[in-house]
Amino acid sequence: MKPAVAPDGRDFVASLEKGLLVIEAFDESRPRLTLSDVAKLTGVTRAAARRYLHTLAQLDYAAFDGRYFSLTPKVLRLGYAYLSSSPLPERLQPVLERLSAATGESSSAAVLEGDDIVYVARSATRRIMSIGLSVGSRLPAHCTSMGRAILAHQPAPALDAYLQRARLAPLTPHTITDRDALRRELTLIRERGYAVVNEELELGLRSIAVPLFQRNDCVTVALNVSTHAARLTAVEVEKLFLGPLLEASATLRHAF
Repeated sequence: MKPAVAPDGRDFVASLEKGLLVIEAFDESRPRLTLSDVAKLTGVTRAAARRYLHTLAQLDYAAFDGRYFSLTPKVLRLGYAYLSSSPLPERLQPVLERLSAATGESSSAAVLEGDDIVYVARSATRRIMSIGLSVGSRLPAHCTSMGRAILAHQPAPALDAYLQRARLAPLTPHTITDRDALRRELTLIRERGYAVVNEELELGLRSIAVPLFQRNDCVTVALNVSTHAARLTAVEVEKLFLGPLLEASATLRHAF
């Protein structure tokens, strides 16, 4: 759970911040939580957690069975507000569908949010990970091709801050967890223009990603193609998928 950010003057509403932290406490690994669980995960008191949870329940954003709280489908309204108001998913989806048709593999687009990437569009041809991925899914940036493609193009102060604070968890025996090694890899990605991750996120998974340059030439979005390691070698992934990815990125360059 992310720590609460420092209040920024009189316009900062701390109670809203804490209410959002309570919602974010629930995820795929924690679909049902007790009041004590929420207090521990968010850092608020039990009394405050009780107020936030019961408010969410009264507004039908949460359900309560007498011991456990869980989110309800009404929470999807919050995510839909972004999907319906942002041009990003709508512009990306047809490009990803053409990319998947050209490669025969699943393709995705993600943005950097904190130390994770968040999927904002996806064209899935088959399931290649042990977990299901969809719009809204989050994965750690340090061991994903899209995360690295975005991180490699961040301003130096932002990248330094990320490398200092991020928890580089070893998700497989191949995951880069040394901060200096990751910095060197990001420098290489920036120089060559694309990122390849071989079984660092999950064994048997290879992916390649390219950054999407926006109107101010900053990078907050990346596109990728993923495949199973049993189907293609790392060299074949680059040979077959880099061209279509660069073409897809070029069609969207400076579109946002």
